[in-house]
Amino acid sequence: MSNVRKIIHIDADCFYAAVEMRDNPSLKEKPIAIGGPEGTRSVLATANYPAREYGVRSAMPTSVAKRLCPSLCVITGNMDKYRQASQQMHDIFKRFTQEIEPLSLDEAYLDVTHSIACNGSATQIAEMIRKMIADEVGITVSAGVATNKFIAKVASDWQKPNGLTVVTPAEQSRFVQSIPVKAISGIGKVAQEKLAELGVFTCEDLQDIEFSLLLKRFGSMAFRLSQYALGIDERPVVLSRERKSISLERTFAKDLSGVEPCNAILPALLVDLKKRMSGRNFDSQISKYYLKLKFDDFQQTTVERPLKGKLSDQVFYALLEEAYERGRRPVRLIGVGYRLKPPQALQLELPF
Repeated sequence: MSNVRKIIHIDADCFYAAVEMRDNPSLKEKPIAIGGPEGTRSVLATANYPAREYGVRSAMPTSVAKRLCPSLCVITGNMDKYRQASQQMHDIFKRFTQEIEPLSLDEAYLDVTHSIACNGSATQIAEMIRKMIADEVGITVSAGVATNKFIAKVASDWQKPNGLTVVTPAEQSRFVQSIPVKAISGIGKVAQEKLAELGVFTCEDLQDIEFSLLLKRFGSMAFRLSQYALGIDERPVVLSRERKSISLERTFAKDLSGVEPCNAILPALLVDLKKRMSGRNFDSQISKYYLKLKFDDFQQTTVERPLKGKLSDQVFYALLEEAYERGRRPVRLIGVGYRLKPPQALQLELPF
């Protein structure tokens, strides 16, 4: 079957925490998490497996995590160190294929269909990558090997941590039937509840549902659900992920009452935004300013304005005034950023 693709999904195990444990082995047996300090509204970026045994999870408020696990060690984190580890991982990927789609610092799809490494064995390539990352980066990753991105991503999570799951074409149908619908990307809690009302908990259950009923219940999501239920995913591995914006946001320990306290915070946010922009050649790609506010009732609003002429910090103050008027409530979060134009296609010289 020469037309069968060979896709590998690599996902580091509790990446940020793993890097911290690598650099400080005394942390390995302790419950640790990466996030902001207790007493603030910060949330956790990740937690190691000892912490997860207490129910601690990523995106959980630090205060909640500390209640679940009083001995939890919360580390602020070091993005420069994590980016370096990520680059090491990608350098290893490139030894086997140039067809790499990064999803985040610690996660990527690899298309090894045409790779001649390891005699073309996707399974052996995945094993080699996992070994090299363990030896050279000092952390573990889990991998899924399959004929498409959907199945490979599910498979990489099948035997975490430090696992490898291979789904061959012959095994694919049976494997897909066992996939819980909650493992399908985009199926959140509400969609899971709707599916549960139909008696659908696995892809095998989903295969028995008429498409017309899915369409009625899920609209545009119905086609993707019906395809994934059968293990069909034609999406290619995209070699570069186009950045659509650059931004940052801050959640405050105490709500900001009124527009003036918000104005007082804005200069520091804009300094941090400029640091994030520095040296990355985004200025020529900026198409719009945007600003986001989240109020104390968790309602949020976003205001945008096209770039005209030179960049000006004053635009953000005008956006802040406009956004605040929409809610006129205490503010718990401010986000600032720029929308980016897609980069112009490059003319490439191809060898013949």
